[in-house]
Amino acid sequence: MTLRLFDTATRTVRDFVPLVPNEVGIYLCGATVQAPPHIGHLRSGIAFDVLVRWLRRTGHRVTLVRNVTDIDDKILAKAADAGEPWWAWAATNERAFTAAYDALGVLPPSYEPRATGHVPAMVELMDRLVETGHAYRTGPGDVWFDVRSYPEYGALTNQRVDDMIPAPDGTVDDDAKRDPRDFALWKAAKPGEPETASWETPFGRGRPGWHLECSAMAQRYLGEAFDIHGGGLDLRFPHHENEQAQSRAAGYGFAQYWLHNGWVTQSGAKMSKSLGNGLLVTTVLAKERAAVLRYAMTAVQYSSMLEWTDDTLREAEATWDRLAGFVERAAEKVGTVDDVEVAEAPLPADFVAAMNDDLNVPAALAVVHEHLRTGNSALASGNLGGTRNVLVKLRAMLDVLGLDPGGSQWRAHGSDARYARALESVVAAELEARAQARAARDFATSDAIRDRLAAAGIVVEDSPSGARWSLAARTED
Repeated sequence: MTLRLFDTATRTVRDFVPLVPNEVGIYLCGATVQAPPHIGHLRSGIAFDVLVRWLRRTGHRVTLVRNVTDIDDKILAKAADAGEPWWAWAATNERAFTAAYDALGVLPPSYEPRATGHVPAMVELMDRLVETGHAYRTGPGDVWFDVRSYPEYGALTNQRVDDMIPAPDGTVDDDAKRDPRDFALWKAAKPGEPETASWETPFGRGRPGWHLECSAMAQRYLGEAFDIHGGGLDLRFPHHENEQAQSRAAGYGFAQYWLHNGWVTQSGAKMSKSLGNGLLVTTVLAKERAAVLRYAMTAVQYSSMLEWTDDTLREAEATWDRLAGFVERAAEKVGTVDDVEVAEAPLPADFVAAMNDDLNVPAALAVVHEHLRTGNSALASGNLGGTRNVLVKLRAMLDVLGLDPGGSQWRAHGSDARYARALESVVAAELEARAQARAARDFATSDAIRDRLAAAGIVVEDSPSGARWSLAARTED
């Protein structure tokens, strides 16, 4: 049975055939670390975590590259407002993202390159584009991609160049472009920006354009052609369109499939800090178990929008407790099932069919719940052989989704030490940012962080030895 995936480049469901049999290279656009993560930021991480788990379960060797954008206009602006070095601001938020990924059971990527560590690779790519006539300079530090030099520009998002709305790049020499739709490969340093936020290159001193970063890192870690490029639906244009154009103009095959996950929405609007509707991961994890949040984020098919309401976590909690409760009760009766047995157990055909159908997780979970009902009946009737058989299959299916209650991530779900450690790591990142703000006498930011933690049910107490935190008494909503 062949895995079929919806390729957003062709707008069709295609059989997935990797370039090298049984080996898969995936590039996933990761975080721009301008602020701590809200749950919308984690949608892509969880969605592609399920893909990686399924590919590995079906015998593929997967190389996942998930980048970190650790320099851009917003990072520089927010760090300046806080009175912090931009690189320290980025590092603090990167740690918060890592803690959130770990808390929700997202497997670590094979490689997690930062943009700032790959300037030489970006210069190489720019050299190639300038030499072949696909890029041009307008002044020291400003290099542009000429969209009209690449006839296929717009193919990824099915747009004509003349119909596209130009987007300013925010560069010093923005008005000097040959075409308003040309985009920045390299951006000259702006007056007032820290010198550490720019690099000397043959094209002048400056810093990378966002799109150039990903093309350079994808080529460096996955080669000139690779299997899957992924990211949120909002990245299709201009980011992914520009990535594909500059990479293929340079002669690279680049991504063979494009996968895009839907957003987390509230009242139909994309969850974002600019709309003021972001639910910080620290806020959610202070009130709910990480496994419950993981279930809520996983249960919706990856390309669908996940509408977040007051009932989202309540429904996920009830479902998780039924699954974890059966696993716990069954294990008490039939004994512990070894993780190796779970990893090697044959999966039900209906579950396999659902997962091969563009990772149809809702249909796969329907199979899980059928087995749950069968398992509860076997347990109630004292059929220990039937109970054990269901327990193994149930855990094996949930393991594919990163939701095995008996696995090391979620074991002992009622008092999960990993959950406690993950929460401590996430809160520590927030407290570090608060300490930096206080040291810079930025008391507005310091108070905002304390208030944010308080809203999440976390009490912060300052002492001569530093800040301490504790959970406030839990109240029912």
